[in-house]
Amino acid sequence: MSQESVCPKYHKAVELIGRRWTGAIISAMLAGKSRYHEIRENVPDISDRMLAERLRELEAEGVVKRNVFPTTPVRIEYELTDKGRALETAIVAIGDWANEWIQPADLAATLPAGSDEH
Repeated sequence: MSQESVCPKYHKAVELIGRRWTGAIISAMLAGKSRYHEIRENVPDISDRMLAERLRELEAEGVVKRNVFPTTPVRIEYELTDKGRALETAIVAIGDWANEWIQPADLAATLPAGSDEH
């Protein structure tokens, strides 16, 4: 039986958006420019440390742009780049798949204790 290797570009893409919390962060940012606290509110159970880390990773990958406004206090907004916005179709498709195929019982093993996310 012959096995074809996975395309390196595909593998990189899956590893990028498949990291814990990354898909949820991108999904939360599809609505437009966001402040840190807005993303945090829309991604339940993510820690501040993890959100900051993922935003830095997504910025380094060119998926997210960080805009700093020199006001008092300093205002920071995050927005998806064109590269990030191009993920919308994939993120929506994964959400549609999840709504059809993921059952409430499947969530119990993946969500942190006390979470009522659905």
